[in-house]
Amino acid sequence: MNVLSVASISKSHGERVLFQNLSFGLDQGQKLGLLGRNGCGKTSLLRMVAGLDNPDQGEVRINKQIRVAYLEQDPLLGTQGAVMDAILHYDRPQSRWLREYYDLTDRELLSDEDVGRMNRLHQVMEEQGLWEYQREFNRLLGELEIPDLKQDLITLSGGQRKRIALAALMVADADLILLDEPTNHLDLHTIEWLENRLKNQKTTLLLVTHDRYFLESVCNGMFELEQGKLYYHQGNYASFLENKETREQIETTDVHKAKAWLRKELEWMRRQPKARGTKSKARIDQFYKVQDKVSNRQVTGKLELDRAGRPLGGKILEISYLRKSYGDRYLICDFTYNFVKGDRVGIIGRNGLGKTTLLNLITGQLRPDGGAVEKGEQTVFGYYTQENLTYKPGQIVLDRVREVTDYIKLSTGREISAADYLNRFLFPPKQQHDKVDKLSGGEKRRLQLLLVLIAQPNFLIMDEPTNDLDLVSLQVLEDFLEKFKGCLLLVSHDRYFMDRLVDHLLIFEGEGLVRNFPGNYTDYRLSLTINPSNLDSQVKSLSNQGSSSNLGSAKRPKTSPSKPTFAQSKRYEELTQYLEAIRLKKSQLLEKLNSVGAAPEDYVQWGMSIKGLQEEEEKAEWEWLELSELF
Repeated sequence: MNVLSVASISKSHGERVLFQNLSFGLDQGQKLGLLGRNGCGKTSLLRMVAGLDNPDQGEVRINKQIRVAYLEQDPLLGTQGAVMDAILHYDRPQSRWLREYYDLTDRELLSDEDVGRMNRLHQVMEEQGLWEYQREFNRLLGELEIPDLKQDLITLSGGQRKRIALAALMVADADLILLDEPTNHLDLHTIEWLENRLKNQKTTLLLVTHDRYFLESVCNGMFELEQGKLYYHQGNYASFLENKETREQIETTDVHKAKAWLRKELEWMRRQPKARGTKSKARIDQFYKVQDKVSNRQVTGKLELDRAGRPLGGKILEISYLRKSYGDRYLICDFTYNFVKGDRVGIIGRNGLGKTTLLNLITGQLRPDGGAVEKGEQTVFGYYTQENLTYKPGQIVLDRVREVTDYIKLSTGREISAADYLNRFLFPPKQQHDKVDKLSGGEKRRLQLLLVLIAQPNFLIMDEPTNDLDLVSLQVLEDFLEKFKGCLLLVSHDRYFMDRLVDHLLIFEGEGLVRNFPGNYTDYRLSLTINPSNLDSQVKSLSNQGSSSNLGSAKRPKTSPSKPTFAQSKRYEELTQYLEAIRLKKSQLLEKLNSVGAAPEDYVQWGMSIKGLQEEEEKAEWEWLELSELF
């Protein structure tokens, strides 16, 4: 079944033409990624499909039988009101009944009228089979860790708003889902949850994302928006890369042939008299047609990240027994780490556990409650933050760069002007004199990256640098960071980015615990799959070593003797009883989770408790299995 038809649409922003005469369609079940450079019109296209914007020309037609849901890059930004209203805002009977149900159950005293409403509501929910819908809703709240449906949206962080918007998207049960950078501001755990959910749903999907693992796992086709044209590639992201390379080679060959033909025809054009016959006129028309084709084939610029390096000293950065808490809640407790030359460290953990807090403590933007951060004399930080780019109202791009410096030194020793360096960052002369306000989200992030690099740091600290960058810019940034000779400290939800660039992880576990792990993100996930119990002892021993220079591969524990000792027999019995108690507790909590009539925050708490019990069960099972081989 055809879900969406887009016919000959065009869109411009002032003098800037995003695309012209685009036509495409989506069939039921297709899951397509929408790729393209920053500022090419991806978000504009999604907004037109969602009905939030209109094309300058053409038409967007959506099958009347389907429901559409759209997740924006920064959902609920500045929105006020309760969390429950944001999640259940789609105009569906189920949402209205559920909203009324929670409104009534939240009241301490019910009037006679309220009791009558509750009885009618119970009857409707029974007839419509909505108790299962309510159980699924509560389970969703637990999975996305949304504890308080009464909380005001204005108080929430970007990650919390994103999870609430995702809950609203899932509750809508839409046939066509539109996602604009859905992984931004999410932790790795939630990204993997969303990836598995979308992969297994039978909905139609059109999404913009820079997360290559996400594209590879979820999508079965790609749209590429380039130079105002839309190209379709069937298959996953790896197939897209192969098809794109083949297409570009063919196009380059065609342009070379056309240019050679034009050179020959130009001589003939110059020799022709003004009075021309019909045959000559056809040849002239063909000449101008080919000329237009070649001139419209713009040369795509390549982002160039080049700047002079700065040497590091003997002492780089020493962190000793660092502590930071807010009220009774510890984010960082007695964390110690000494950076050495060549350190490439990634930071992972769920939202709200203190990752950005650690970066702000290191850079001096926050004061610790205890401990010390000592920076070497020659260490120069370059801090790329999650915060939006700062600039004066009405300020133009070139002036914003000149606030930092007029000239930038390259790795060759040559100095170039701020304007030339902007050109290397894909800001052509005309755009350099545009107001910063006119830049797209991705272009602002690219400008922010430029402002960090021109200070010539030798210790780069990057907090979610992949947010809003297009894939082309992201690949260039990866190449640059891979060759970067200073230290790198990186927070990112982009798994591919982390895998390629870091060789050591700091894992935020909660309650102030920060653990060391030697390896990248995939290594860490594999270690969890193989043996969580051994991982715990391995990481605890590594956490006391302090420096990545001392981190080697963990040795396997010595094999136990063939006959169990008294202590091993006792431990085996303890684990057997412990596992029985965990499974009984899980069973009780699952029974509560599938019940009706409890407060929403109770369901969330039960869901989180079940997760914790499952983790404890896995650890205990591994130890129990190892001991069971001795009996």
